Amino acid sequence: MAAAVLAPLTQDGYRICLVESDEIGTVGVGEATIPQINLFNQALGIDEDEFLRATGGTFKLGIEFVDWGRIGDRYMHAFGDVGRDIGIVPFQHYWTRARKLGVGKDLRAYALNELAARAGKMQRGKLRTTDKLPPMPYAFHFDAGLYAAFLRHIAEARGVIRIEGKIVSAELEGESGNVGSVSLDDGRSIEGDLFLDCSGFRGLLIEGQLKTGFEDWSRWLPCDRALAAPSSHGAEGLIPYTRATARPAGWQWRIPLQHRVGNGYVYASAFTSDAHAEQLLLANLDGAPQADPRPLSFTAGRRRKFWNRNVIALGLASGFLEPLESTSIHLVQSSLQRLLELLPRGTESDVERAEFNRQTAAEYERVRDFLILHYKLTERDDSEFWRACRDMAVPDAVQHKVDLFRGAGHIVRDEQDLFAEVAWLQVMVGQGIVPERNHPMADSVSEADLQSYLDTWEALLSREVRQMPAHQDIIAQRCAAVAA
Repeated sequence: MAAAVLAPLTQDGYRICLVESDEIGTVGVGEATIPQINLFNQALGIDEDEFLRATGGTFKLGIEFVDWGRIGDRYMHAFGDVGRDIGIVPFQHYWTRARKLGVGKDLRAYALNELAARAGKMQRGKLRTTDKLPPMPYAFHFDAGLYAAFLRHIAEARGVIRIEGKIVSAELEGESGNVGSVSLDDGRSIEGDLFLDCSGFRGLLIEGQLKTGFEDWSRWLPCDRALAAPSSHGAEGLIPYTRATARPAGWQWRIPLQHRVGNGYVYASAFTSDAHAEQLLLANLDGAPQADPRPLSFTAGRRRKFWNRNVIALGLASGFLEPLESTSIHLVQSSLQRLLELLPRGTESDVERAEFNRQTAAEYERVRDFLILHYKLTERDDSEFWRACRDMAVPDAVQHKVDLFRGAGHIVRDEQDLFAEVAWLQVMVGQGIVPERNHPMADSVSEADLQSYLDTWEALLSREVRQMPAHQDIIAQRCAAVAA
């Protein structure tokens, strides 16, 4: 991603070298994304159908959460709007009043993406039956390894120099303390002015050389293990959404690609054994496993600095927030956007570094808080893990958002908050919170008018979904991958 997006700089005299080794594997489980990935692909001039064919990709309209609030619960964090605000008053206040009056339905009735997702449908571009709504937002599921190969071709075609080799050491400049060069296992030395550390959990430069330090968030995000295993498709087929199912010591993901289903169990080792986790994962696959489960170990948290001296950490080298809301690839994307905005000319970059670190830290913390919300808002009492999550103390910012919504339905979006108010709304309502009060202006609408408004909105969305093509048909007709 970094090489592809920075490649145009080679036309302005920059020399960009990508050092990597085919012998070093990647984590490669980042297969679900959020709608901002469209901006990244569009900036690179990528044809969407070509991209989906090359990566075995499918469309994603949201994430379904199963058994999170209580066993038997299902709700969706769907992309896009839920309902529509009336004037300056957000939709949830009218919905809250309607629920109290007995005339409001579940939130899903007013969410285009969720209605389409559950019907196995979707469409691209302008809606066909109404001009009152924007095009439906969507993201993708894809094979991360194939996406990397796709971007490698773009980067090299646009001037990036790829060097095959393993970095074994780095040399620091005495006066500045900057990284001056890296040495490869075959004796070559590569100098640079700015280094992007994409070396994964190792943090080869950001931590191995610069000792930047790490902020541990495991007290709020206790999962520290994952098992990943591909499987064949079961009866569900190519549903256009990700699924996250809560398990006794964590949760299981299901990501449908064209050629396989990506599965994984994210769990806390303090509450279950690796062997039991593997047994549980394999027992809950839709189809036959296509490989043995691959283990991963991690600690939730972030580097104390993302840009330290002349090294910028990207991806897992910068930190790790578990894949619950599919943010890993986006955090790479947003860091690259900041780098392009703040890219220094010359070596004096203290101000740019500080601003990059401030914005990135704020984004990581807001994503962290949103993930914590899912664990904290549980009523489950069936396992030690969920009791611990339910009873844990959370950051003040998380508790404040919960209290503000529970009391009067208010949702305030903070600076650098990746997730909009509608995302917080769906998770809080989906896991059992209904506001005690609504905005007083919502009381000015008569019960009859309120019911008419909600019924009209539901009918408009249902009509649009009925004429949408099936998700599987779009894949088959426009962007089917060539069978391996």
